[in-house]
Amino acid sequence: MSNGNGVTATLSNAAEAVVEKAQEVGSAVKKRAGKAVSGAKKAASSAKKAAKKAVGKAKKKLATASAAAKKEATALKRKVTGKKTAAKKAVKKAGKKVAAKKASAKKAVKKAVKKIAKKAPAKKATKKAAKKATKKVAKRRPAKKAVKKAARRK
Repeated sequence: MSNGNGVTATLSNAAEAVVEKAQEVGSAVKKRAGKAVSGAKKAASSAKKAAKKAVGKAKKKLATASAAAKKEATALKRKVTGKKTAAKKAVKKAGKKVAAKKASAKKAVKKAVKKIAKKAPAKKATKKAAKKATKKVAKRRPAKKAVKKAARRK
């Protein structure tokens, strides 16, 4: 029988071989990852430059558009101020006409109120008569109720 020294040697040799292979694979992965990282850095820097250029162009376009819009706004303001004075004059004329119409309407309303005021006393008399009649009817109802109650008790 053997004491197991041969088995131990074989296992240690296999373990060393595995360690060496792992180191080789690790270095290969490291090289490839390094290349990938450097490639990614280059791509990022070029993208950064392209973004800066695009932002610069966009800023310039916005500045020119803003300037053009300001010019257009001032031109429109000039046109509107010329139209405003004409509109104000027209409004003043219309205001005077409306004031005159209001005055004549107020006079007509006053006349109508005076006519109605003359007719008011007749209305008051009819209202008083109606109130008296309702009071009389209201006074008669409790008596009828009392009669009905008395009839029920019998």
